[in-house]
Amino acid sequence: MTSTDTTAVEAHENGHDRSTAQLVKDVSQQTSHLMRAEAKLAVREVTAKAKRGAVGGGLLAAAAVTAVYGGAGLLAALIMVVAIGLPGWAAALIIGGGLVVLAAVLGLVGTLLVRKAAPPTPDDTITSVKTDVDTVKEGARR
Repeated sequence: MTSTDTTAVEAHENGHDRSTAQLVKDVSQQTSHLMRAEAKLAVREVTAKAKRGAVGGGLLAAAAVTAVYGGAGLLAALIMVVAIGLPGWAAALIIGGGLVVLAAVLGLVGTLLVRKAAPPTPDDTITSVKTDVDTVKEGARR
């Protein structure tokens, strides 16, 4: 075997002498493999974040229940303080009325914020994907 024959064999083994169809097939397979790997990674990442979120949500719920009981104790104390100068029923009526007004205001503000958030579409992601598609189209035209 001459040195020229050796170079041709090495080039073929390294993929330098492969057909366009074979190269396109390889790119397709590699892209498919990459997409599956990225999808698996995304699933693992989302699962881990969901677990952390669930634990955090549980802790927030426990904190909310504790805060409700603490708030009820403070409200009882406030009613007792107001009851020093007024009958107990009047003190409870004043504090209860104030809480109803506060709840109404908070409910209205919350409703307005929820309406502004609707519909929950990922606008930034949509824009990013459109930009990617336009870039690929422009690259394909060249």
